Amino acid sequence: MGNVVRTDPGCSAGPVLEDILRTISRKATLGGLALIGTSVLVLSGCAAAPETDGGNGGAEAIDFLPCIVSDAGGFDDKSFNQLSYEGLVKAADELGVEFKKVESDVETDYEPNVTSLVDQGCDLIVAVGFALADATVASAKANADVEYLIIDDAADTDFDGTTDAENIKPLLYDTAQAAFLAGYAAADTTKTGIVGTFGGMNFPTVSIFMDGFAQGVDYYNEAKGASVQVLGWDRAKQDGSFTGGFSAGTEAQNIAQGLIDQNVDVLLPVGGPIYQSAAAAIRDSGREIALIGTDADVFDTDPTVADLLLTSIRKGMDISTYEAVLSAGKGTFDTAAYVGTLDNEGVSIADFHDWSSKVKPELAGELDTLKADIISGKVKVESYLAG
Repeated sequence: MGNVVRTDPGCSAGPVLEDILRTISRKATLGGLALIGTSVLVLSGCAAAPETDGGNGGAEAIDFLPCIVSDAGGFDDKSFNQLSYEGLVKAADELGVEFKKVESDVETDYEPNVTSLVDQGCDLIVAVGFALADATVASAKANADVEYLIIDDAADTDFDGTTDAENIKPLLYDTAQAAFLAGYAAADTTKTGIVGTFGGMNFPTVSIFMDGFAQGVDYYNEAKGASVQVLGWDRAKQDGSFTGGFSAGTEAQNIAQGLIDQNVDVLLPVGGPIYQSAAAAIRDSGREIALIGTDADVFDTDPTVADLLLTSIRKGMDISTYEAVLSAGKGTFDTAAYVGTLDNEGVSIADFHDWSSKVKPELAGELDTLKADIISGKVKVESYLAG
């Protein structure tokens, strides 16, 4: 990667998947997704200045400037911001072009950060996370000559079942399918018969993990005649335990501790860095409790918790971002929504790594069979992306 040059952006206060987007709209509205982008914290401060990085690929130079803006987690969150950033870097390197990046520190940074990238001539802007939906849609409507990718959101802020601007491509991930496998694995691994989950906020992109996880436990119970309990998520009410944000800290650790105090011995935290607080609670307990990571294979991205991880529920954000940026750079950008599934390898679960010797020998084979049954449709996994 080339040298980083900081500039001052200033401060300021698809038909193919129409049915899927309509389903997202309907179910998200019921779940409260309409609050995204409108229930922002009243915080002040200037947006972080964009950074320009030189691509060092060997390809012939082309006239294309891809850019990326993070949500408040930043590009070193060892999760979805980092994965999306890595995808853009790889594509820029292969195209032989420079790119710009800008990190958001607070929610009030989103709009000025996106605007600053437009002002600097970006041809493609990658907005990482559903929290940037309003800022992305507004910018896309005002700048028809700029292409946009939004991660983990349908860009349907008015909930009419269609993407709000013709120049936005949504990248979505049906993580319920992979979480289903993780729930089955958790149910097979628990010794107390109680597993738990909690999230940052009750948004569909968070609860999809929790609900898929609970479905996997339910399936295990039915298949094995077991009675493993899930704490932290109620499928009937579509509600559960949430920290109210997406930062590691006391609130996340307290919720994790509360679940551990109820004899949970497999724990799935969903919400970027909040897994770090769960790991701290696990270590403080002095018990053998398995942690399940999200988004990336956390075993690789954060070795400090590697020994705790049963597995991770992965989104292929690095791959899908890379492919979309590459297409845009080659002039073949399309705005059809992408939905990652087990079938197209857009979602998956990671290896057991250090827990390999602690799980039952037959578990891996059972998960392979279950994965095939989900792909074939023999086993149904419910989610707002399932159509």
